[in-house]
Amino acid sequence: MIVSKTPFRMSFVGGGTDLPWFYREEMGAVVSTTIDKYMYIALNRKFDDRIRISYSRTEEVETAQQVEHPLVRHALGVAGINGGIEVASMADIPSRGTGLGSSSSYTVGLLNAFFAYRNEYASKERLAQLACEIEIERCGEPIGKQDQYAAAYGGLNLIRFHPDESVSVDPVICDPAVLAELEASTLVFYTGRARSASAVLAEQYAHADANRPLMRRMVALALDLKKELESGRLDCMGPILDENWRLKRQMSDSISSSQIDDWYSTGLANGAQGGKLLGAGRGGFLMFFAPPDRHLRISRALPDLKPAKFRFERTGAQIVFYQPADGT
Repeated sequence: MIVSKTPFRMSFVGGGTDLPWFYREEMGAVVSTTIDKYMYIALNRKFDDRIRISYSRTEEVETAQQVEHPLVRHALGVAGINGGIEVASMADIPSRGTGLGSSSSYTVGLLNAFFAYRNEYASKERLAQLACEIEIERCGEPIGKQDQYAAAYGGLNLIRFHPDESVSVDPVICDPAVLAELEASTLVFYTGRARSASAVLAEQYAHADANRPLMRRMVALALDLKKELESGRLDCMGPILDENWRLKRQMSDSISSSQIDDWYSTGLANGAQGGKLLGAGRGGFLMFFAPPDRHLRISRALPDLKPAKFRFERTGAQIVFYQPADGT
């Protein structure tokens, strides 16, 4: 039996600059943190040579090539596993279309569990690279690279995406009191709406030329945010988040809606200093940065939204149970 535990992520600034049509021309950059909500993958040796996969449905097939779930099929192929295995998954929160990088956490978790099943160590860099290969190249998803690296590495990081396809993960090193205040000032609500990140990102690509100057500014904001946090200047957080969100809203009509705009304006009117939708847009979780003494007021002003408490986490992808079967 193998169990992997992989965190979801919360992106603050720079989302979208991790897309290849942007970073292949000029560096992209994102500041994000992983949170204490996880994707779990449980894997066990099957008594016969078949493969059984349980997610929102259950598949039982003879070979890896017959698995319909594309992420599982390609992860099995990358890990060199062709049969005799059972895989199940579960998540702490709704994990599809919520803006927390769930599909990448799932892919990283699968790979981590599969390599452990083969008694093989996989570094965080390898997990992130292979997850990108599976999602972007093999499955053809029009997504970026930030989610895979965030899930694998964990923590609060500046992640940079270079034209040569390399990725740099630089921890944001700040005073523990600053980090604690940042966490305490972050207020998150679930909108109850899920959306397809791929569809939203594809529309952004359709306006690539017009969006490039906006994204260039978002990269600058990500670099500035790291410097400000490391200097202990947390009062920059609200204005940077607000500017980043207003820039992102200009990139596509599908990113926000009149309802989301109303929620955001209500949050600001009741004490929030900035915020954004987490993920590509249109739904999922709405995040605000606000003094803790304003949180109750903001929550009461947004009765249609469900508050969700997230804490930051630093560990990234883990194997939390490892009991290999004899003869694996």
